Formats: sequence, structure tokens, C-alpha cells
Amino acid sequence: MTLALLFEQLLNGLQLGLMLFLMSAGLTLVFGVMGLINLAHGSLFMIGAFFCAAVAAASGNFWLGLVAGTAAAAAAGALIEVTVLRRLYTADHLDQVLATYALILILSEGTRIIFGPFPLYLDVPASLSGTVDLGLTLYPLYRLALIGFGLAVAVGLWFLIARTRLGVRIRAGENDREMIAALGVNIRALYTVVFALGAALAGMAGALVGAVQAVQVGMGEPVLILAFVVIVIGGIGSIKGAMVGALLVGVIDTMGRFLLPNIFATFMGASQASSIGSALASILIYLLMAVVLVLRPKGLFPPHA
Repeated sequence: MTLALLFEQLLNGLQLGLMLFLMSAGLTLVFGVMGLINLAHGSLFMIGAFFCAAVAAASGNFWLGLVAGTAAAAAAGALIEVTVLRRLYTADHLDQVLATYALILILSEGTRIIFGPFPLYLDVPASLSGTVDLGLTLYPLYRLALIGFGLAVAVGLWFLIARTRLGVRIRAGENDREMIAALGVNIRALYTVVFALGAALAGMAGALVGAVQAVQVGMGEPVLILAFVVIVIGGIGSIKGAMVGALLVGVIDTMGRFLLPNIFATFMGASQASSIGSALASILIYLLMAVVLVLRPKGLFPPHA
């Protein structure tokens, strides 16, 4: 294990964390403003990846695919909110879970029918191919661009929430939706915009990640689990908490999978060390979540603290 390899894995953890933030920010916005548990959020991640891959393959332009994937996820989110979820805001959380789980099955089968049962592959854009010399290591330019892109989106989302009229309405809706409805704000339109925004962030994350992994049906569910861990750690409804939680989860998960097998290999066989280390690494983020819930039941940065 070298310092260069350690630095590379740290960057990988940062990249994973920022992509998780794009997923988690939309999820925490929807729950914070609308009080809705949306298990179908991972399916919007998948939709973004599939549309990006299909459009990029047809046009030869990754950036056009990225726009198409983000727009398709936003449109799907708005359609789902208007046709299905609007009826569930006053329902019990169990009803919301069952309905959005049904949406996972519908969207997965719909995607399989439209795009086929086989994975799609999305090439890294030519302008971001190759590696960058960071001194300690050569690092893929595309992964470095993902880090920069994630940070830029985080700053843009903060500006939207903190400095715009729409952001004021979103924050007001999170605190007292009945009051802003009484003041004349169209609460239904606000909910649709918030859900479409969250869906767009998920679709964008799927489109960006699609270039470093296979685009396949069901790819959103593992990411959704991590996103729920992120918002529980950070505080449900908190964008700041989503950022901190995503970075913690991304770095701890990546470094754990890298370090633990190497640590165990110092006093046991390589295959056994790899097996035990990988198993323990997979539960690290859940241990972190448990510790946070014990010490701060509302998360690290609860929105109304």
C-alpha cells in the first residue's frame, strides 16, 4: 500500500460522495418539503442514465445525452407527481412506501421494454478522457471532472435554495405549508417543481455515473439505499446535512473497502483477509448511521435545529 494509492482512493471516495449528494439532495428536498417517502427515487437515477446513454449513442455527443437524461428524469418526476403521488400526501407513510415500491417495478419493466434487457454502455467524452498528473498519482480526468461538477451543482443548489424566490418558497413550504398556501402560493405547483428538481438531480447523477459503470435495469436501487443512509446521517430535509453525510458515506465506504483487506492481510492469508475485510467494510456506513442516531437522533444537521 503506497501513499499514491491511498490518495487515489480518497479521491474516489470524494467522487462517490458528491454523486451521492446529487441523489440525496433531491430525496431530502422531497421528504422535507412534501413529507413524502419516495422509494422510486432510484428509478429516476436509472432513467437519467438510460436516456443519456441512448441519446449519446445516437448523436455521438455525451453532453447532449447528459441534458437529455436530466430532462427525461425531471419530466418523469413531474408526471409521477401529478398522476400518482399527489394523492398520497395526506396518506400514511406505509401507503407511500407501497405506492412508490410499485413505481419501482413499473419503471423497471417500462425501461426494459423501451431499451431492451441488455446493459447499455456510455463512453467517457473525448474531451475528458485520459489522466491528469496530480503529483502523487495519475488520476482519470473524467473522475476529477465529476468531483468538480458535483461541487458546482452543490453551489448552484445552495444559491437556488438560499438566494432565489423559488428557494424562499421551498424553505417556507418546508416550515409551514399551510401558511404559504393561505398566502396565495400555489402549493400543488410548488410540489411539482420540487419533485421535478429532485428527479432532475437524480437523473443527472445517473447520467454522469453511467460513464463509469454499466447502465442497466435496477442500477438505482443500491444507490437509493446509500442515499437513505446519507439523509439519515445528515438530517432529513437538510441540504447541508446531505452534503456532509454524502461525503462521509462516500469516503468511509471507499476507504473501508480499500484499507480493511490490507490491514487484515498483515496477519492472515490474502484470500481470508479479502473476504473478512470486504464483509466488514460493507457494514461501516451502517455502523456510522447507528452511532449518529444514538448521539443525534435527528441527524448531524437537522433543518429545524
